[in-house]
Amino acid sequence: MFGRSRIGPVLCALGLVLAAPAAPAGAASASAGTVGAEPAAAPATTLRAAMEGSGVDTLNPFLAFFNGALDVFGLVYPALNSLDPSGAPGPYLATAWEPSADKLTWTFTIREGLTWSDGKPITAEDAAWTLNLIRTDAVAGTANGSLVSNFAEVSAPSPTTLVIRTKAPQASVPYTSIPTTGIPIVPKHVWEPLAKNLKDAKNDVFPLVGYGPWTLTEYKHEQYARFSANKKFVLGAPGFDHLVLQSFKSGDAAVAALRSGQIDYKAGVNPTQFAALQADPAIAAVQTVGNGWMGLEINHNARTRSGKKIGTGHPALGDPALRRAIALATDKQTLVTKVIDGVGQLGHGYLPPAWPQWFWKPAEVTPYDPAQARKVLDEAGYTKGADGVRIDPKSGRPLAFRFGIHSDDSADAAISGYVVGWMKEIGIKLTIQSLSMSALNSDLAKGDWDLLMDAWTTGPDPTYLLGIQSCGTLPKDDGTGGNTDSFFCDAAYDELFKKQLTTFDQAERAEVIGQMQDILYKANVNQIYYYANGLDVARKDTVTGLTLGTPDASGVYPSQTAFWSYLKATPPQVTKKAEKSTNLWLYVVIALVIVAGGAVIVWRRRTTGDDRE
Repeated sequence: MFGRSRIGPVLCALGLVLAAPAAPAGAASASAGTVGAEPAAAPATTLRAAMEGSGVDTLNPFLAFFNGALDVFGLVYPALNSLDPSGAPGPYLATAWEPSADKLTWTFTIREGLTWSDGKPITAEDAAWTLNLIRTDAVAGTANGSLVSNFAEVSAPSPTTLVIRTKAPQASVPYTSIPTTGIPIVPKHVWEPLAKNLKDAKNDVFPLVGYGPWTLTEYKHEQYARFSANKKFVLGAPGFDHLVLQSFKSGDAAVAALRSGQIDYKAGVNPTQFAALQADPAIAAVQTVGNGWMGLEINHNARTRSGKKIGTGHPALGDPALRRAIALATDKQTLVTKVIDGVGQLGHGYLPPAWPQWFWKPAEVTPYDPAQARKVLDEAGYTKGADGVRIDPKSGRPLAFRFGIHSDDSADAAISGYVVGWMKEIGIKLTIQSLSMSALNSDLAKGDWDLLMDAWTTGPDPTYLLGIQSCGTLPKDDGTGGNTDSFFCDAAYDELFKKQLTTFDQAERAEVIGQMQDILYKANVNQIYYYANGLDVARKDTVTGLTLGTPDASGVYPSQTAFWSYLKATPPQVTKKAEKSTNLWLYVVIALVIVAGGAVIVWRRRTTGDDRE
């Protein structure tokens, strides 16, 4: 359990005990020794939150793409740009950025005077080195290579000037390096010695050398990450002195910890938990617009960039007719109603509603029509065997597929029960394989799977999420350099991907991105079930200021990020009324001391463990 010191006075006078009102939980409290003594410094404050459910796959920022890891990098490594509340690029390392007249060169002005946590200066050379390594090294480009695929050259002509030259005009350059969803800038002097063997770099020397609102001081895999605030952070000091992100085996365990006071905040509870916590007067519960999707991925053709087939996927899944039948047999509305209690939207396009400029709906929606699904399979030659399971006419194998789900995700478990039943109705047998996030991810990269439950989130620029469906993210023959999501590779899609990068007019770019989503929708390799609203909960007595922005008419807030939420969060402030009450009690205390003469003031410290038990 992670705890926080709370200090309160106890007065003992001639057998009479009077206690001054305690400071609100989580607030900085003053301590003192005797009346008239100088007050001691306020005790350190710690914000305790549940780590994002995917956890941390690696602390190597060149390789990681689990949300838990991206959250950590956004807190401890800088970016060229921040994002303002509207989702537009704002200042961070860069104070200004400007494209050339031909839109082929972007010039960033880098701040002077910032230093890494080890005291070395941060310069444009750190940014140039980071971006060039990702651009030129396949291993370094594993996580974020698609973001710099259009970069021709990156240079630092001076410590305060960064120049990015692109192969073709690119509108999204200011989104390339942003907290959490973009490329983190790393210290060249730390990472250059590691670059030759980057795939084995653990990045596990603490405190981690970085620059951000927080410094990572301790990390225990699948247990916790501990941070100290950077009180000199250029965008403002965090409101808490320390931050602890604690890992939990399940959402229920995290909610129990929130109720008991072991943690202060959890993002992303499920609808049942949210409804119960809404009724708790001690808990603040808010909805945020969905910035991600939940869906099914189909291993239709696992292969490397050279075309070499890999993995153990069922060959029948390469048939578009079979994948369309799976889509027709899936009742997405039931999933929205039953799994997320209607708190979200029906899924179609690849990009979520949090960013309406890219949100897309198909001209023809694939309906829930199991009769049509059976007809499609009949016409494609998939006849039923004696056990009711259809047979692939090409391989002679039954349509019996592995169905991977996350062992720690209640939504996966609920969805899989429905999907297994729906597929059985059309002659497809699914065997559920419940695996950890890391095990599922390992199987995905090797192609050792048939169907997988998956979920992705995105920031306001969709380049990264669209990029993981491009041919360039397929792995090399040696298994390195790829962060493909489902081995999707389509020449027309790739051409549109390049086109959207170079389109500066937002309406025109949205049209191109809509065409890309249409290709994905019709391929049925990624079948998007729904976009769930974010459901976030926090203790009112220990933290405030986590949720930013203004809610819409239905009370739903804009999409939130760990970067701004943890930076802006503060302990609850003592109200004027409470201050007056405290002063009144102190006057009473002092009066009693004077009257009692021989009274003694005793200060008692009540402490909960600050180490994980």
